[in-house]
Amino acid sequence: MPDFATVRSTTEQYTVVAPDADPGWAVDAGYRPDPRRTRTLLTGPRPVLVRCEPPAGAAHPDGDVDLADSLAVIAVYAWLGVRVFATRHPRSARQVLDMVASIRGDRPPATARRGLA
Repeated sequence: MPDFATVRSTTEQYTVVAPDADPGWAVDAGYRPDPRRTRTLLTGPRPVLVRCEPPAGAAHPDGDVDLADSLAVIAVYAWLGVRVFATRHPRSARQVLDMVASIRGDRPPATARRGLA
């Protein structure tokens, strides 16, 4: 089981929690919520939680959710402004969140390289 507390402390603006976590301090938008609903929830005072895997017992149309699906969900909703994510892949999620923060200009990139030869 990954250590979610360690992953959480690397970047303060995002929080990654276990898939079965129920943080009472965040509004639970559910699994892949409608982006319009998410934007509405983001206007409220509490942070929004997006779940990156379907609830236990719920069937996923494509079978099991793989790592790429979860990371794509994280990237899209982080870009929209969501700050709390529930996933089984905290370390990979952290890399995606760091990438989104760098693209948005919220943090410097880990490595800067020129694109010219």
